[in-house]
Amino acid sequence: MSILKITTFQTYLFWENIDKNLQNLGLRLSSIREKTDLIVLPEMFSTGFSMNPSKLAEEMDGKSMKWMLEQARKFDSVVTGSIIIKEDNKNYNRLIWMRPDGTYEYYDKRHLFGLGEEDQHYTAGNKKLFVELNDWKICPVICYDLRFPVWLRNTNQEYDMLLIVANWPERRSLHWRSLIPARAIENQAFVVAVNRVGHDGNEVYHSGDSMCIDPNGKVIYYKPNDEDLYTFSINKDDLTEARASFPFLKDGDSFKLTDK
Repeated sequence: MSILKITTFQTYLFWENIDKNLQNLGLRLSSIREKTDLIVLPEMFSTGFSMNPSKLAEEMDGKSMKWMLEQARKFDSVVTGSIIIKEDNKNYNRLIWMRPDGTYEYYDKRHLFGLGEEDQHYTAGNKKLFVELNDWKICPVICYDLRFPVWLRNTNQEYDMLLIVANWPERRSLHWRSLIPARAIENQAFVVAVNRVGHDGNEVYHSGDSMCIDPNGKVIYYKPNDEDLYTFSINKDDLTEARASFPFLKDGDSFKLTDK
């Protein structure tokens, strides 16, 4: 299918309160009335961007994973977002790609936010994730990864859409609003970026600014400041046309990434 229907939820999060977040998110998502292929939630959607994994980390069979499966089955849609996971005595900021049939993929955040001491509490991932949905190749990443274009480089057209889930603060929203279109244009791909809104437990304000940008840098969707549950569609034909009319990806430099 050339059309991909996406529902993004730019939401307020209750600080370090898994049960309340899951209850509120489930209630709000219940207002979805149209069929959607993908539901996207922010980074650490069940807790907020907390550096308290000793209290909040869940196993891979925990309540947040079970909730994601319930929502995926309810809407017959993939549900994605990141949660705090503990595995092998290590903590991860882990994005889950949950399918309605109960199968899932995951991506561990590669670039940990040192300024916020994320690197002191979590373990970085070292593998990219590429998933497919309705004939779309999608690369999901998390927040701070946005600042590192080499990690996100669309080598050999590995993806059609870059998906970013975030807790990106308003004080650096100019960077967010500048980097997302840049990633779309330089990688000749759609970019869908979903942020949260409101103050977190450290009184850091998040202005949202969730958006979808097409491969030419055109804004498909943009929402600042307020909560927003929004469904929109993107068309694979637009991607094909953009790449055919200006096929610059093939002229890119070759390189090899090494582990940190």
